Amino acid sequence: MRYLNDEELQLASRFLFLSMAMVVIQQDIQNIRHGTFKIKEPYIDLLEKMNTEAANERRKLRKTMQDKKIRVVTLNKNDSFSSYLFLCRGREEKRNYFNPAIRKKVETIIQELMQKALLPYQQYDSANT
Repeated sequence: MRYLNDEELQLASRFLFLSMAMVVIQQDIQNIRHGTFKIKEPYIDLLEKMNTEAANERRKLRKTMQDKKIRVVTLNKNDSFSSYLFLCRGREEKRNYFNPAIRKKVETIIQELMQKALLPYQQYDSANT
């Protein structure tokens, strides 16, 4: 049974998956820095811009969640599923996510962040053609 409304659930879910995307981006930055890439800087710059975009969005989400008294708590994780508890003004809702579905959501967020980070370059290219 659903105890959180759509807006509350959407807000908490976005915060959760955006946080996961930030972890992936930070790990990728470290992997590139310590990897065998010949030219690392463009990749690191892009990932750092993506991380900044994500941090700014997450900061706004966190503020909104504090105002609405919404929290997300990790319950358990195993090879197939991860469980989270969404809390809002005394109401709680437990949600189980299939790990490949989480991966797909995080990948979608990373693609959104990449588009935002590349937008200034795309505008520059279209102005010069």
